[in-house]
Amino acid sequence: MLPPTTPRLAWLEAHDSFPPLSQALTEDTGANGLLAASEGLTSEMLHRAYRQGIFPWSGPGEPLLWWSPDPRMVLFVSEFRLHRSLRQAAVKAHRVGCLLTCDQAFTEVMQACAAPRPGQSGSWITPPIVQGYRELHAQGIAHSLELWQDGRLVGGLYLVSLGRMVYGESMFSRMPNASKICLAALVRWLTRWDNAAAPMVIDCQQQTSHLQSLGARPIGRGSFVDHLRLQTGYPALPWPIDPCDLNIGMLAHGQSS
Repeated sequence: MLPPTTPRLAWLEAHDSFPPLSQALTEDTGANGLLAASEGLTSEMLHRAYRQGIFPWSGPGEPLLWWSPDPRMVLFVSEFRLHRSLRQAAVKAHRVGCLLTCDQAFTEVMQACAAPRPGQSGSWITPPIVQGYRELHAQGIAHSLELWQDGRLVGGLYLVSLGRMVYGESMFSRMPNASKICLAALVRWLTRWDNAAAPMVIDCQQQTSHLQSLGARPIGRGSFVDHLRLQTGYPALPWPIDPCDLNIGMLAHGQSS
């Protein structure tokens, strides 16, 4: 009997269609959700990918790889855990005059997220990646939340939003819990559209213990695609977030778990 073979990975040019999600590699291959590869990307490719539940991610020296893992890590905003330590961090940030903003420093946030983490030699967020998401930002599809202290950017995150669907991308902190404060503020804002018929979810893409501690959990790819199709069918959320909705003081007085 011949040994099983790994399916051939699709190579995409800029205008090629993505393969069906059913063709993504499975867990037993060691590359759960790997669907296709390309030399680079365009904002149009990114837009099409997110509408289908696909996202880009690569390691240093690799071609651009496109993924749709099964299961998919998501955060239902109603299940977000505002831990006591995070609420206390928000209290401290409020006390020292930190300020939350939206879409005020998108490129700077991406560049900060691209900085190599401890133990890493590089980042998948290369200059071409930054440019692709900057184009999505100019189109009103990609957004950032920023945390400032004395005019210095100390934390942030960036995301993609289609309809009411929110796809979390990356975050960074230059002070303890800064990125978590940004995430908590985002969740607090999104809860106003949350309802049982169309629960708000933030796509977290991959499973990590950090995200799980905040309430994220894995769901099947089919369920994820169902949420995606429902939420992308709604009108776009009113970005950027109004500064009145980014008051750290209100977050600091939220209920903790």
